[in-house]
Amino acid sequence: MNETPDLFESLPPEAAGGATPPAPPAAPLVASDDALPLDQYAERAYLAYAMSVVKARALPQVEDGMKPVQRRILFAMNEMRLSPGSKHVKSARVVGDVIGKYHPHGDSSVYDAMVRVAQDFSLRYPLVDGQGNFGSRDGDSAAAMRYTECRLTPIAELLLSEIDRGTVDFRPNYDGAFEEPQLLPARLPFVLLNGASGIAVGMATEIPSHNLREVAAAAIHAIENPAAGVAELLGHIKGPDYPGGGQLISPAADIRQAYETGRGSLKLRARWVIEDLARGQWQLVVTELPPGTSSQKVLEEIEEITNPKIKAGKKALTPEQVQLKGAVLALLDGVRDESGKEAAVRLVFEPRSRTIESRELITALLAHTSLESSAPINMTMIGLDGRPTPKGLRQVLLEWTGFRLDTVRRRTAHRLERVSERIHVLEGRQLVLLNLDEVIRIIREEDEPKVELMPA
Repeated sequence: MNETPDLFESLPPEAAGGATPPAPPAAPLVASDDALPLDQYAERAYLAYAMSVVKARALPQVEDGMKPVQRRILFAMNEMRLSPGSKHVKSARVVGDVIGKYHPHGDSSVYDAMVRVAQDFSLRYPLVDGQGNFGSRDGDSAAAMRYTECRLTPIAELLLSEIDRGTVDFRPNYDGAFEEPQLLPARLPFVLLNGASGIAVGMATEIPSHNLREVAAAAIHAIENPAAGVAELLGHIKGPDYPGGGQLISPAADIRQAYETGRGSLKLRARWVIEDLARGQWQLVVTELPPGTSSQKVLEEIEEITNPKIKAGKKALTPEQVQLKGAVLALLDGVRDESGKEAAVRLVFEPRSRTIESRELITALLAHTSLESSAPINMTMIGLDGRPTPKGLRQVLLEWTGFRLDTVRRRTAHRLERVSERIHVLEGRQLVLLNLDEVIRIIREEDEPKVELMPA
């Protein structure tokens, strides 16, 4: 089919020069190779844009769990020899290499993607070892790329270690000057390890992260028992394992349904300890927060409850605001954030009196703050067939094991090819040694010894 014409180039010269445009045709425009109705043109253009966003930007692949920009960043760093044992280099150098060779977009998009895969509070297993200010859980942005430095983490080797062994296909980059991998030969299902989050056109994804040992055990079980159901796999994977911690409080039935369908919502709660002080005093210390919650957010919620603002259109506080303020202040004396290098999360809540039951304060905080929240699960990803669909846990593991089996076969074939080439060279050397006198004679006497030495 011919390329879709540019409707804006089809105007006559007099229309472009300011003259009165010709009257529209009486009959409707008929689709042909040279012209399209505007609605069809808009539909095709929008669908092309939507598919580009879905497959080349927002959704991860089931094989390696990467989005294109993340894959290009890791591959570029691997080509720059930024191994875990190497010296850190400026992030700007990596971003420039990615933009110039593989990802022709703005530097901010590449740097933001690199920052995310370096944050231990965003990814369960960071793939980039960052040095410098790479942001915080409270929403602080990272320093400019000219200040920060980076290299690969040891776990990134699970994605890249076999890339030069014929395990994956390569394709030309945007200008044909270099080649980039279509996939990374992931040795574990990273789509489950680190999860993913993204918004495409008409669909979105929210895949939670999981524990490495649990995912590896489930993958081994799926390889040995392809017919295993979700119930068996959940014997190994107990549930999500979020970077910031927290405790999963959803019923087992809800967890199983989410992993069977690939969609659901799970309830999570912060972790806390009661610290006893002198003279019978005590304090509540939160050490882990559910995903999407930060210490700053909890402090803002407490401030909003204890010092409420008059709502728009009202002349005074509502009875609900006054009641909630009184109830919380009757239990809570103060709150402070002691998070730092020694403790990533340490929120301290001081009760109004030592006679207050700890359970009463905890219940009030869970009810009115983000210390208890819901986390969505939407395991939409691009499968082996190239289609973006929600997948259950069993389907994810089966598709990844199929991909991994193919990479192992390709790796073995690549090794066999290299061995065969080496054997061919050694056989030639053996032949020369067994016929050394004849080889010397040919070299001395023949006009074209190379041709004579070549086998028939």
